[in-house]
Amino acid sequence: MKKLLALLVICILAVSLYACAGKDNSVDTLENTVFSADDLPGKRIGVQLGTTGDIYASDYEEEGSIIERYAKGADAVLALKQGKIDCVIIDDEPAKVYVSQNDDLRILDEPFETEEYAIAMKKGSDLKALIDGALEELIANGTLDQIKSNYIGEAAGQSPYVSPADVTRDNGTLVMATNAEFPPYEFMDGNDIVGLDVDIAQAICDILGMELVIENMAFDSILAAIESGKADVGIAGMTATDERRQSVDFSISYTTATQVIIVRK
Repeated sequence: MKKLLALLVICILAVSLYACAGKDNSVDTLENTVFSADDLPGKRIGVQLGTTGDIYASDYEEEGSIIERYAKGADAVLALKQGKIDCVIIDDEPAKVYVSQNDDLRILDEPFETEEYAIAMKKGSDLKALIDGALEELIANGTLDQIKSNYIGEAAGQSPYVSPADVTRDNGTLVMATNAEFPPYEFMDGNDIVGLDVDIAQAICDILGMELVIENMAFDSILAAIESGKADVGIAGMTATDERRQSVDFSISYTTATQVIIVRK
């Protein structure tokens, strides 16, 4: 009987140790299995809900991939570190920020997709001509490049945008819907929403004589806010896709971006 009890205890301990080992999701024990876009079929892919990365990743569902959608890009990155997913598809600039903060992650050298960012607004809105004209002015006088260089590249932080002192704001407000989880385009600095897109919106308002009001919301709520009239524009690192053009109009492009793949080292 004692031998039987001893054998039972040993079995229980063995099962317990095996279970504990099975729960070890430390990064040190996780090997990367994604080395190019060719490896995406059948993998667990993390994306931010409603983004272009989500749209592109969805194509792989037919090839056996599981798409995990997160409200924030940072949540997808955390899931990658924890081994819950195999990679994250996201814009290159936020990817650089996340990788700089996590030395156990890297960006694959091969770009995934190239896209054009633009400003969304209600279909048929008179704002389109005004915003396009303002963007063209910002491009022509170099202000748009100055704003970009303050957030992207070696000169980041050296050329902050400052509104002209003589601006009047007699033409009402411009309500901007955004998702402040997408650095360096829009992110939180204390209680303030800042970023490349915010500065562009402010520069547009300076030209149009309008007061900028920013509404922070989930990314996949932005188009609905525009359609319902709760927001005038959506500026959130948003790609002007054919699908989105069915529900909103877009301005001319203000920057070219690249979707990349983040993996564990």
